[in-house]
Amino acid sequence: MATETKVKWAMEADYLQACNCDYGCPCEFEAPPTQGHCEGIGAWRINKGNYGDVSLDGLGVGFSLRSKAALHEGDITLAAFIDEKANDDQKNAILQIMTGAAGGLPFEIIASLVSNMLEPQIVPFTFNIDGQNSSASMGSTVMAFEPIKNPVTGDPEKMRIEHETGFLFKGADVVSAKECTSTVAGLEFSWPNMAGFVTQVTYGN
Repeated sequence: MATETKVKWAMEADYLQACNCDYGCPCEFEAPPTQGHCEGIGAWRINKGNYGDVSLDGLGVGFSLRSKAALHEGDITLAAFIDEKANDDQKNAILQIMTGAAGGLPFEIIASLVSNMLEPQIVPFTFNIDGQNSSASMGSTVMAFEPIKNPVTGDPEKMRIEHETGFLFKGADVVSAKECTSTVAGLEFSWPNMAGFVTQVTYGN
């Protein structure tokens, strides 16, 4: 029996993530989420990427999700966001990647944990990549970050996490998500001043 050959894809991107956990996010340390469940959003600004001969350069992709317990336990409700600038070929490519159909990390793992995939959100993206002060919006779903402040002096702290076996990222700046707001129907939440990460990633299959 012939084995289907998956289209090769790769991307280099800025990645921003915000969720309802305390700073640093216990999920990064294989511990249960702060609230016992997870609500979070993430966005990639693809600086260089392709799916076969389809260029993904300059596009934004992202997600909003909720899980009833720790993410690794599954039963995740997720909405994927696709940049409205994408043409039909690019939209199809992004869906193949984000649904795990094309293989490769991290999307293959994420897709295996999703039990309720909502309709894709085709929206405008805006990014302000500025280290610990980065921000991004996907339609009206918004993340904005600032440094974690020293509780005594109020001075900004510079923190990083290195997670060598991490599948979303291997290392990231740890920040405060002063805004983490999802407005997708069925995934409405707001968690200001909770965990955030800012980093760059390289993915592929």
